[in-house]
Formats: sequence, structure tokens, C-alpha cells
Amino acid sequence: QVQLVESGGGLVQAGGSLRLSCAASGSILSINTMGWYRQAPGKQRELVAAIIVRSGRTNYADSVKGRFTISRDGAKNTVYLQMNVLKPEDTAVYYCNGIIQTSRDPIGMNYWGKGTLVTVSS
Repeated sequence: QVQLVESGGGLVQAGGSLRLSCAASGSILSINTMGWYRQAPGKQRELVAAIIVRSGRTNYADSVKGRFTISRDGAKNTVYLQMNVLKPEDTAVYYCNGIIQTSRDPIGMNYWGKGTLVTVSS
């Protein structure tokens, strides 16, 4: 069983910063990729940023390029999302995602955290 636990959400004024963390735990053999998605009220869940754990290669949504940075600590099975110059339109529930290999699923399965709310006030 694998768990992803997010932390770091909260209320911030526009122009401010927040740092989200997501720690993966459980019977993990390897983590392929980890990422952050978000879902605003009335909207579909969208990819914010992702990182290939082994190489460190990253991918960002156009709306956050230059403002958000995803990083990982492989030893801790943790991924971070540094969010700067936050805008009201960044308000959403942010979900951690990981494609993770376990002894039960050696090919890798998609896991989700429960989400953390980020609210940016204008």
C-alpha cells in the first residue's frame, strides 16, 4: 500500500509564496514520476507540474511557468512545489500524484494524495 500525503497549503495574498510538500510512503520499490495537479471549483483537474524522479526532468503548465518550481528529494520520496508570485486564479485544491512501482505492481500504478487547499486572495 502506498500513501501520498500533501502539506503546505493555506491562505496567501496575491504576489505571495507557498511551498507544498508531498511525501510518499509504503511498500515502494521505485518512483517513476511525481507531479502536482490542481482543481478549481467548477473546473477539471489539470496538470501543474511534473518531474521524472531519476533524471530530474520537469514539465510545467504554461500558466505557471516562471512562477512555480517542482523539485524532488529521492532519498525521502518527497516532491515539492515552490509557488511564487501567486495569483487569485491559482486558487484550487492541489493534488500530489505519483507513478510508483511496488512489489505488488512492479509495472507501476498511479497514486493520488487527498489534496491540500491553496487560496490566493486579491
